[in-house]
Amino acid sequence: MTPGANVTQRIEMHGTVQGVGFRPHVHRVATALGVDGEVRNVGGHVVITASGRPEVLEAFHRDVLDGAPSPSKVERMTVTQLPAGEYESGFSVRDSAPGRGSRAVSPDLATCAACLEELFDPADRRYRYPFVNCSGCGPRATIVEELPYDRIRTTMNRFPMCGPCATEYHDPGDRRFHAEPSACPVCGPRLSWAGLTGPAALAAAVETIGNGGVVAIKGIGGYQLVCDAADDRAIGRLRTVKHRPVKPFAVMARDLREAADLSFVDDTTAGLLCTPARPIVLLEARPGTVVSATVAPHLPEIGLFLPNSPLHHLLLHDLGRPLVVTSGNRAGEPIAISDEQARSALGPLSDGILGHDRPILSRYDDSVVRAVRVVRRARGYAPAPIPLPTASPEPVLAVGAQLKNTVTLAAGEHAVPGPHIGDLTDVAAFEAFEHTIDRLCRWTNVTPEFCAHDRHPRYRSTLYAAKWPRERRVPVQHHHAHVAATAAEHGVQEPFIGVAYDGLGFGDDGTLWGGEILLASYTGYRRLARFGHVPLPGGEVAVRRPARMALGYLIGAEDFGEPSLPTDQETGESRLVRRMIERGVNSPLTSSAGRLFDAVAALLGLCDVNTYEGEAAVLLEAAASGEPRREPLPWKLHRRGGLWVYDPVPALRELLGSARPASELSARFHTTITEVTVAMVTEAAAISGTKTVCLGGGVFQNRRLTDAVTGSLTELDFRVFSGERIPVNDGGISYGQAAVAAALLAGR
Repeated sequence: MTPGANVTQRIEMHGTVQGVGFRPHVHRVATALGVDGEVRNVGGHVVITASGRPEVLEAFHRDVLDGAPSPSKVERMTVTQLPAGEYESGFSVRDSAPGRGSRAVSPDLATCAACLEELFDPADRRYRYPFVNCSGCGPRATIVEELPYDRIRTTMNRFPMCGPCATEYHDPGDRRFHAEPSACPVCGPRLSWAGLTGPAALAAAVETIGNGGVVAIKGIGGYQLVCDAADDRAIGRLRTVKHRPVKPFAVMARDLREAADLSFVDDTTAGLLCTPARPIVLLEARPGTVVSATVAPHLPEIGLFLPNSPLHHLLLHDLGRPLVVTSGNRAGEPIAISDEQARSALGPLSDGILGHDRPILSRYDDSVVRAVRVVRRARGYAPAPIPLPTASPEPVLAVGAQLKNTVTLAAGEHAVPGPHIGDLTDVAAFEAFEHTIDRLCRWTNVTPEFCAHDRHPRYRSTLYAAKWPRERRVPVQHHHAHVAATAAEHGVQEPFIGVAYDGLGFGDDGTLWGGEILLASYTGYRRLARFGHVPLPGGEVAVRRPARMALGYLIGAEDFGEPSLPTDQETGESRLVRRMIERGVNSPLTSSAGRLFDAVAALLGLCDVNTYEGEAAVLLEAAASGEPRREPLPWKLHRRGGLWVYDPVPALRELLGSARPASELSARFHTTITEVTVAMVTEAAAISGTKTVCLGGGVFQNRRLTDAVTGSLTELDFRVFSGERIPVNDGGISYGQAAVAAALLAGR
């Protein structure tokens, strides 16, 4: 090769590189360096043909990677030398082409600073246009039909661009260069409200909310119900129509300054609030703010988020106050996404519907984050791919659990977790489950060959998996999936100690597990310790009624030779529960840590009935808020059946005999569970020789417990991991199932 002669390369970029402004970025870098060639979307990745001197192409590789748009994620770059060829001077963006291989769809991106400036600039042609966006922001996953990502394969295909928009779209120097959802008031979507359109529709919605009304608005990933966050009557009505008596609502603040007026915001949480994902962030609430106490009754935290779309920015700006913004559904149902659903389901619940004519193809609720840990992974995060610790040799569909359901599609080195779906007992939620599976398969261009599922025989996700041939099904134990999800997220390769604390999961011995210490890898596990057994009187009834769960402990806790727990004069219910337990009627045994939290909350007078999942545990943690670390309640470990077993009876006896405040007793209970966990993990380490610990299960949404367990184990030189990008609750089960299935298939 002649020194300094041009060379030609084919450069392939794999990862989240479509719908994030990657092609315009490549064009800018190539133009600045004088590289000739072209870039296009092919299938789900980006292909570049570049011609230039070797040293220039080296700089081109570096600058393309180093300056990539923040929402993008390049997982792999391959470079192939091509025969020397003549290229016209300059660099172009070509039409997309189909291709093979797995593909990634960008999550939706919150309105960027440049578009926000245009939104409120009276001189700009997009002034107060509720659908302003560019190549760096706007809807993505919610409007994409399939890849490659081009306007004709999104719901924007029904909006032909006007002349000025088309000029921007084709101008390499414009930030709307190949911005597929780009539009303006002349050619783009329009708002609607009971016969009104455009600005008049927005004004009607603003007036209704300002007068104490509840309005359904069409958000990015689905409809939402909105009202004034300071209006007790509006919030009370919203609770009534949603059948949500006390579960906290999220509040949308106008900007970071207003969020800081409502809560205690530090640099970390400010960063979370302002990410392109715009999640709901659970923060310590400031006392005495304008937000009604009925938004999050009896809780020290408030869920805050910032506007994620131009429409939200306009609402907050025009109303000049924080708003309750919650999912457009009744409790237990999936969020409405179609205009027909909104009219039939939300019309009776609201004083008006602020809709628009850009369809939503995929349902994405708002994501929820607490202390940098994702609690609900949805809009802004899903469906971004996450690496697998063991590449899956064949595609796997993991169908998750019954509650907080998600599904995950695994192919090769990556898994693509779908968005939060919800409780599959609801018919509409199961339809959303099937729709999400279809959408993920179409987007990724993957046809799954295996189905990973929970071992619970009556989960609807398990029944769905039963349609697959037996040899194509991979059953994964619930708690193994929990701890495997945490391990996989952090790339753990060695065997680890898994601490799985949750509500209930189908155990290998026929009992319902939930307070387990496992020695695990991705291909198997061994149970080393558990919480003491207790009957679940009435099954699901006890899950919904912490007071019933407390009776289960008072009457039927596993006997380790301790004196029985005292009971007051028996009531009709306690006599019924005693008969059920003595006769073994609908009283399955459980070792659940979550159910123990429920029972303690009931004994402390905090919660007798769960009106939403986890309410008792949330109130128990809230009761300890502000309390220092207290001395533990009495506790003991026993050896039984080859396992270390924690007996909670001594702690419960102390609680029953104490007249101390519930806040202090809750703090002592948290210390007790921390010390018990450390003791069981230490015993597991002595048996196994490993000091790597992975925490999983919904109980570890409890920040006080998670921080205390992590801190105590770290002081003893353990490496401790908990879920960050993947929820520790059942929303992470499908990713854990995918990691286990991939490892089992790889080791076949």
